[in-house]
Amino acid sequence: MILDRKFYEQETVTVAKQLIGKRLTRKIQNTKLTGIITETEAYRGKDDLASHAATKITNRNRIMFGPVGMSYVYFTYGMYFMLNVVAKNKKQNAGAVLIRGIYPQEGIKIMTNNRGIKDLKKITNGPGKLTIAMDISMKENNIDLTKKSAIYISEGIKPKKIKKTSRIGISKATDKEWNFSINPKDYF
Repeated sequence: MILDRKFYEQETVTVAKQLIGKRLTRKIQNTKLTGIITETEAYRGKDDLASHAATKITNRNRIMFGPVGMSYVYFTYGMYFMLNVVAKNKKQNAGAVLIRGIYPQEGIKIMTNNRGIKDLKKITNGPGKLTIAMDISMKENNIDLTKKSAIYISEGIKPKKIKKTSRIGISKATDKEWNFSINPKDYF
């Protein structure tokens, strides 16, 4: 069952934690690439200095201020696309959850070809690796993930224990433990 809009209408950090174990699906023509979400990070609005939405609305971050359940894809470091989903409650001005990693389930051969590696543990264990493996680019920005579209998120597995740590690769708001993950070897 695809996650509905109501799921994403919760506080951003709550959604980030609850996305762990859900199934991310990328449809390319008649082919499905899927994986269980193993790592996420929450980014809120004006109260989160590490967020793209910390200061003002720009062309890049506009989606974070809009309807929940939409994809927010951006380009970073001049080489990687990052996949996020907009999530926030009514009290928040903006928010999105970065999908940092998945454990591949379907379409593994395509994902390994896209990445040019065979090691299943390293195909999608980072946000840039994930988007390369699943062929996600700016074309997938602002897609409604609550419908059976090019990308959507559905029910998956029930995580036993979710690890919580500081977010990765940021220099501001480093005290926030808004990175959530599970170890795939505990499940697969």
